[in-house]
Amino acid sequence: MDEPLDKLDLRLLQELQRDGRLTNNELGERIALSPSQCSRRRTRLEAEGYIRSYRAHLDREKLGLDMLVVISVTLATHNRDNARRFSQLINGLPEVLEAYALTGEMDYHLTVATRGLADLSKFVSDVLLPHESVQHVKTSIVLDTLKTFEGFPVLMPGHGHCDPR
Repeated sequence: MDEPLDKLDLRLLQELQRDGRLTNNELGERIALSPSQCSRRRTRLEAEGYIRSYRAHLDREKLGLDMLVVISVTLATHNRDNARRFSQLINGLPEVLEAYALTGEMDYHLTVATRGLADLSKFVSDVLLPHESVQHVKTSIVLDTLKTFEGFPVLMPGHGHCDPR
């Protein structure tokens, strides 16, 4: 059974979310714990699934993926098999950065990165539209990024703010 998170756990999670490369020494300096205490807490948080992985945050544009696109998809029919087929399609496409099933008018929202308009056109025309599960696709090209995902808010229970210090 998972232990409840305390202020030090939350601060540790916040710091690791900002920089997953922190050593236990560096982490201890930031949250006022010894390196061995940080190590034990980090190991427990990993084992309990609070920390799922560590990865590098790559620069999309430096990789040549200059176009970011939001694509809304409506399924041809609404049943479990069709949703499964669409999910299998999306999970096999590296261009799809995020995919969400929605309530409302559209069934899915995809965030897609491509090298440009020609690649986007091929992606929509040759991959999405011909797929048996898809009825309608609506694309919106991102003109400017106002905010990107930098991490989840780490909240103290009963507090309406993100800084547990």
